[in-house]
Amino acid sequence: VTHSIPACIGNMTINSKQLDSESPVSIFAVNKCYVTMQDGTFFDGSGFAALAREGYKVRSDVNITLEFRTTAVHGVLLGVSSAKVDAIGLEIVHGKVLFHVNNGAGRITAMHEPKATNNLCDGKWHKLQANKTTHRISLIVDGNLVQTDNPYMQSTSADTNNPIYVGGYPADVKQNCLTSKNSFRGCMRNLVLTKGQHAELFEFSRAFDLRGVFPHSCPGAE
Repeated sequence: VTHSIPACIGNMTINSKQLDSESPVSIFAVNKCYVTMQDGTFFDGSGFAALAREGYKVRSDVNITLEFRTTAVHGVLLGVSSAKVDAIGLEIVHGKVLFHVNNGAGRITAMHEPKATNNLCDGKWHKLQANKTTHRISLIVDGNLVQTDNPYMQSTSADTNNPIYVGGYPADVKQNCLTSKNSFRGCMRNLVLTKGQHAELFEFSRAFDLRGVFPHSCPGAE
């Protein structure tokens, strides 16, 4: 067995002596146990999850779905960016959800603006769908649709072959379709990227880099 157990462990004793788990000599990717928990992955607001080490090709069409829960009005949700300008990005800025796409000719944005700044930052689960096609992008949050046409008719493909960063990204990694550097604090689940008939569910426990991210469980809603 080469992977850690997704569980809570407490009251461990060796030779009848209880170990002090509050002041360990070293610690890595260990969080406190939750009194109540939900399915999902917890982001503590300090890091990110890096997926698809071999690179993800956005190209002309992609559909992204996920669920999130947060009390913060700022935070990166997802980004895929080439070293040039081609990229996609999902973020929460001032309580609004923004979906950015750059196919090489300029950034296009679809924005969902709730009636109140904290409507999406109420600690409850919200469903999000972001769809990119050749000539249009759309964003659906809790069933509310916003669409933006692509004004650059000759530029339709986001030519990326880069990792998917979720909840934030490293300081030395360029993200051309994210305006925020705030790491996401809250929970996510059911991240699926679909191209054509191929839908891929991304498990955060399989990320090649996790910083401040704890798969398998989220603290229960406050």
